[in-house]
Amino acid sequence: MADSQSNARLRADAGAPTSGVIHLRTRLTADFTVVSNTLAQRRGSAVTVGVAVYILSLPTGAPVTIAALCEHFSEGEILISRALRELEAAGYLERRRERLVSGQIRTRTYFYDVPGGDGPDGPDGPPEPPTPPRSRARGPRERPVVRESASPLREVAPAPGPAPAPEETESPVPALGDADPKAVAVLTALRRVDPRLVLSAREAARLAPAVTEWLAAGVGAHEITELLTVRLPDRFRARPASFLAFRLREMPLPVPPLPPLPPTVERPAVLPFQTCDGCERAFRAQEPGRCRSCRDHLVGESLRAAG
Repeated sequence: MADSQSNARLRADAGAPTSGVIHLRTRLTADFTVVSNTLAQRRGSAVTVGVAVYILSLPTGAPVTIAALCEHFSEGEILISRALRELEAAGYLERRRERLVSGQIRTRTYFYDVPGGDGPDGPDGPPEPPTPPRSRARGPRERPVVRESASPLREVAPAPGPAPAPEETESPVPALGDADPKAVAVLTALRRVDPRLVLSAREAARLAPAVTEWLAAGVGAHEITELLTVRLPDRFRARPASFLAFRLREMPLPVPPLPPLPPTVERPAVLPFQTCDGCERAFRAQEPGRCRSCRDHLVGESLRAAG
């Protein structure tokens, strides 16, 4: 008798996936940081996410200035400052100027786990835990997720992230024809010093107002070129225009006025030389005549003749 054959569909294998990442979890009990999926899966720059995770791992009071972050990361100060601005715009980072008891003003940096949150000491209290998603059917080999309230590390279903904020519209860039020709000449001459400093018309029009302010402050074109091209990096991580904009961001101090000149003292007029009619020696006088010795001699002779 022939074996019975079934036309039912074979059972799908519920083992490891054939593509994508396979997580090998290790339960950590120390030296770990809790990061929300909203931050870890944030779209955009990887430097921004890396800087945010590094700041979250630091203890309270650790320095997070651009110089301190550049000592830890291999990226330069341009990318680090851009990452801090993105975190500040997204609501994770906040800088506050606060007055101390001594009267000094300090800038304090606050970092939030949740964008725009008030923290555990804020008026709204700690943020609410994310809402778990609706239950779904588990496969035959999938183990259920055990939620432990006392464990410092527990698996929590990711909450739906907040709606992305609308991107800010860039300010209109002036046309290159409206820019100061002296500033444009300074920018176009930079490639003579370093061939990498090639700027487009849009970039030159965006940087020209800053160069105009430098020229108005009394800085010469040669000095601006030297300041923009000194100690350039070996390799640019972004467009050269971003590097030049970073150096032009700080407005220089105006040239101090020259000190007043001391009052001029009128010197006596210098009399011309004359030749004495008696001894033919040179002497200074307004008109020709005799020198002082000859005049004294004539006066003495006249007195003797009269006596």
